Amino acid sequence: MSQNVSRMIAFAHAVREGSFSRAAERLGVSQSAVSQKIAKLEVELGAPLLIREREGLRLTASGRDVFEMADQMLTLSTAMDERIADMSRLEGGHLTIIANSPRPALGAIGAFKALYPGVHITFRLWDWTSSMRLVRERQCDVAFLTEPRGIGACVTREVSRDAYVVYLPPKHPLCAKRELSLSDLASETVLLPEEGSFTRRIVAEKVSEHGLCLPNVISTATFSLMQDAALHRVGLGIFFDSAAHESIVLERRPIVELPETFSTVVAYPRDKAHLKLVQAFAECA
Repeated sequence: MSQNVSRMIAFAHAVREGSFSRAAERLGVSQSAVSQKIAKLEVELGAPLLIREREGLRLTASGRDVFEMADQMLTLSTAMDERIADMSRLEGGHLTIIANSPRPALGAIGAFKALYPGVHITFRLWDWTSSMRLVRERQCDVAFLTEPRGIGACVTREVSRDAYVVYLPPKHPLCAKRELSLSDLASETVLLPEEGSFTRRIVAEKVSEHGLCLPNVISTATFSLMQDAALHRVGLGIFFDSAAHESIVLERRPIVELPETFSTVVAYPRDKAHLKLVQAFAECA
């Protein structure tokens, strides 16, 4: 392997893992060796590629340009390693998975781990907008995305279609209605996912389309946080019906202005579709 290819692969690992130390673990070398490879690559290119911050590593503008090529090299290197080692039984390996919602991603991960316990999985939740960017920038192997847009050359398979509902605490006055209008929520505190989420975008569009207003909104980053807030009567939540576990004690009501269903897909870069780990995970999903 040429020095430049080796440096590009070290750089790709550092970006995907978010640190030099984890990249070193993946490569089976020291952290200083990874640092030196990336430093030499920056010298060769004549531009800084990464900035170290408290939260981890951040790509510079030059780094973003180089990373796509570096990740393609890493993908090709992985494919070659798989073929040489004949990893037909999938007893090892690593997958980086992201999602803009924990379900149905967690169900697929659980099914996959039951079949291939030796495969290491990194799973992270991001808001909808960030998820699209991370897929487009190739910073994951597989993604679960709601109504994806602008994700580049990817294979997508629909895994669910879901409608939005209002989650209410038991015995709330609005439980007497079989369905709710957004206008019913105008005098309530509404619990929505954070800014950048698909739900936030869709609700804002529907509110504007029907000339309504939801003046009291609280951001809840996860469904479990929304559930706790609703049970404590902080407000009423708008989330997908599929977000709730079967044991949930909240009441659910459909929304008049949101009768449609929205697609959640599993997506992965087209040039990774031949990788055995990706293929096996897609089948579980």
